[in-house]
Amino acid sequence: MNRRACSVLFSSFKTMASSRVPIARNLCAAPPVQSGTEKYDFKTLKLSTPSPFVVHVEFNRPERMNAFNRQLWTEIKDCFEQLHNDPDCRVVVLSGGTSKHFTAGIDLFDMMSLGQQLGAIEEVGRRGRLLEGTIKLYQDCISALENCYKPVIVAVHSACIGAGLNLITAADVRYCTRDAWFSLKEVDIGLAADVGALQRFPRVVGNQSWVRELAFTARKFASEEAHSHGLVSRVFDTREALLGGAIKLAEEIASKSPIAVQGTKKNIVYSADHTVQEGLDHIRQTNMLNLQSEDFLNAIMASQNKETPVFAKL
Repeated sequence: MNRRACSVLFSSFKTMASSRVPIARNLCAAPPVQSGTEKYDFKTLKLSTPSPFVVHVEFNRPERMNAFNRQLWTEIKDCFEQLHNDPDCRVVVLSGGTSKHFTAGIDLFDMMSLGQQLGAIEEVGRRGRLLEGTIKLYQDCISALENCYKPVIVAVHSACIGAGLNLITAADVRYCTRDAWFSLKEVDIGLAADVGALQRFPRVVGNQSWVRELAFTARKFASEEAHSHGLVSRVFDTREALLGGAIKLAEEIASKSPIAVQGTKKNIVYSADHTVQEGLDHIRQTNMLNLQSEDFLNAIMASQNKETPVFAKL
């Protein structure tokens, strides 16, 4: 936008603002750094607030190397559904916590428990119904990251196996350490990946041949290969640097208009499964409302005054 156009737009919005309640920039002082995560009570996840509007979610099963049992599956779903509606959260960082690995994948002990449930059912159709419900639940748990309007940044260290690789393909940004390695492990335990990787992984990296090679062989691949193919966008030398980089990015995103950021994510996710024209229609219908929001006015006025805008909670 050139200077003249910007000045005309600014004058128009100044007129609008004169008849309105003072905008959020004048109402909201910068929020103090405080823990807004006491409301969350999970056993397999640990939540903290390292910066305003940034929520750090850590896997919390270090004794099992963050292997996915049923409780972890369901708590991921519950956690991201709650963060979706939490006005104190604008960005999520997901990490492996204190565990040796980001995640060892599916918990085989938990699978044995499922096997016992299946063994108690004689009729094949009814066993199938139990499995259908379980698979659907686990699919919804992974999709909770994608369906959450708040951007999700994953910080992967060491191993990210099976269910973990399915999970990170549903995130918005992926970082890892140099010693990280990945495996789409499902074929090695006699099944096809069924919670999202086969659908999202090719879309994320844009390389069908490479994804099919990994899916058919379950071979390990290291951070350098993951980075060169676009699965991760940055590689860090240490865990500390990884987490610092992820939180720094989260802080930058959290400083932006939540209406703009969430609207952007919604349209990116929508457009991935629709035509270009359908994506354009979607963002047009979104912005016919969002362009009237106080965030737009706030950002324009702050830019003109060379100030940093502060946006109200959403």
